[in-house]
Amino acid sequence: MITSQHIIGFFIINIFTALLGYVLLKQRLLKTAWLFMPLVLAATYFLFRHEPPALLMLAIIAVTFTAIKPIPAIIDYRNKPTNLTLKQWLTFALAWAGMRVQPFEKLDSAPLPNAQQNTRFGVSRLMIGLAFVLVAYVLKSFLIITPLTYGLISCLILVGFSFILHFGLLSISTGTLRKRGVNVGLLFKSPARAKSLADFWGKCWNLAFSEMTSVIIYRPLKKHVGAAWALLASFMFSGLLHEVALSLPVNNGYGLPTLYFLLQGIVVLIEKRWLQNSFMLTHPLLCKTWTFCCIVLPAPLLFHAQFIQHVIWPVTGISL
Repeated sequence: MITSQHIIGFFIINIFTALLGYVLLKQRLLKTAWLFMPLVLAATYFLFRHEPPALLMLAIIAVTFTAIKPIPAIIDYRNKPTNLTLKQWLTFALAWAGMRVQPFEKLDSAPLPNAQQNTRFGVSRLMIGLAFVLVAYVLKSFLIITPLTYGLISCLILVGFSFILHFGLLSISTGTLRKRGVNVGLLFKSPARAKSLADFWGKCWNLAFSEMTSVIIYRPLKKHVGAAWALLASFMFSGLLHEVALSLPVNNGYGLPTLYFLLQGIVVLIEKRWLQNSFMLTHPLLCKTWTFCCIVLPAPLLFHAQFIQHVIWPVTGISL
């Protein structure tokens, strides 16, 4: 059960992390920022380790996003002055899931186009997500739990949560910030239109992660180990972050999220080297089928059984 102590502790950790991140940015302390992130995550885990897995997961995810933001910011501002005020930085660190900080220099300037459109889009997707969760709740009430019905209900919950968070709350955040003059865009852009796995991960899904890994992993490594190894390292890094978010809260399933993202990276390389101009990726139906299968078939590695049982179902209030 979430208490006032949980809420207060959660906000104290995040605000402290954001404030210290601002100091790291102003002083250009890149190495310290890399060390700072795991220390803050360890402290968060220590403080919330006896709490329900879902609460521990939320605390870890929030602090991870806040703690990692100084790293790409320091790299982006390496050769230019930092004009960010504390207010602009805190808004970026605490109210936005993306990793590009420069747009926040325009915070509280004239509203930008599509602000209301993004907000309305987010509200509609939020309602769709709640409908998916409601359907899952109703099915649980009428169906006997078998492996098949368990999988169906779990899929409905996961899709519902994705609509609520990825397309709902984050789109509302985009609209709100654009209304305040911050030139940010949707972080999840029409994933169903992806024409390949590389297109999905690079241009359609979770652009916050692709922005971050591009700046702090891919670009620095590319000049030393080449594009292919840098790409695999980027996917591996995403896998490690998902280990922290999905496996650590339930203390189980270690290695599975990393394996999922490693497989994604390998398939992206295969696409780039051998399938780029093939019939597989140029035929409208085949490319979408290929992309869907590459993402969904190994998904149980990412959303493993312990995570589903101890985080996803309890969050909805649906008991096994």
